[in-house]
Amino acid sequence: MTATTRPGTSAETVETVAMPHGKLIDVHRPAPGAGPRGTAPPPVVLLWHGVGPDERDVMRPLAEAVAREGVLVLVPDWRSDEPDGGRAQLLASLEFARARAAGLGGDPERFVLAGWSAGGSAAVGVALRPDVVGGRRPAAVVSIASRYDLPNRTTGTVPLTDLTGPTGVPETSAVPVTLVHGTADTLIPAGRSRDLRDALAARERPVFLEEPATDHAGVIMTEYDPAAGRCRPSEDPGVLAAGRITARAIARAAGRA
Repeated sequence: MTATTRPGTSAETVETVAMPHGKLIDVHRPAPGAGPRGTAPPPVVLLWHGVGPDERDVMRPLAEAVAREGVLVLVPDWRSDEPDGGRAQLLASLEFARARAAGLGGDPERFVLAGWSAGGSAAVGVALRPDVVGGRRPAAVVSIASRYDLPNRTTGTVPLTDLTGPTGVPETSAVPVTLVHGTADTLIPAGRSRDLRDALAARERPVFLEEPATDHAGVIMTEYDPAAGRCRPSEDPGVLAAGRITARAIARAAGRA
């Protein structure tokens, strides 16, 4: 394992680590004293970026905001243009994060899986089909600005279809799901998350929905740059305020807010 360390934009630190399968992962460690007081290791969030290949840097503003809440945040690269759509790389990063969480300073028993856009539905796939990861359920899942009517990239199944069948029986062992979706999102309308919320609620699964007033990029504290063809950090106060709603939602799912 190789690593390089650089200062974060606030008091937390960021370390870049090479995973065994060759992809890089950023480790955002919370600053001393961040979050609730105490000596217990912080909870861990594995945060997947969207469909752009190897765009872990796009998630940096949000990851740093979550780390400031007292959470250890891991953001891996993965490539959606792989023949399997990125499945092997996503699941390899999940295995790495679970195996190394304690060594990186986090609490592996408080492990939250999160993702944005394509990464969000991939995270929901793990919540609904934990058999793909040997039955090891995350403590919670957070999906940001995604859709659930298409096959996701971890299980290959459609989340809404996975939820079809008889309803009315409480699923007490279900993974809690938090959804965050900007009301001004024109790329993936917020109704996509409302559909999943309703489907989960119909099965009496724990689900929460936050709807900040922002677009697809703003929900992760970024803005889309057409010239670069990717998202970049935003300094717009409204975008930053909306992104903090997302960061707090992740921190709550991890038990930090």
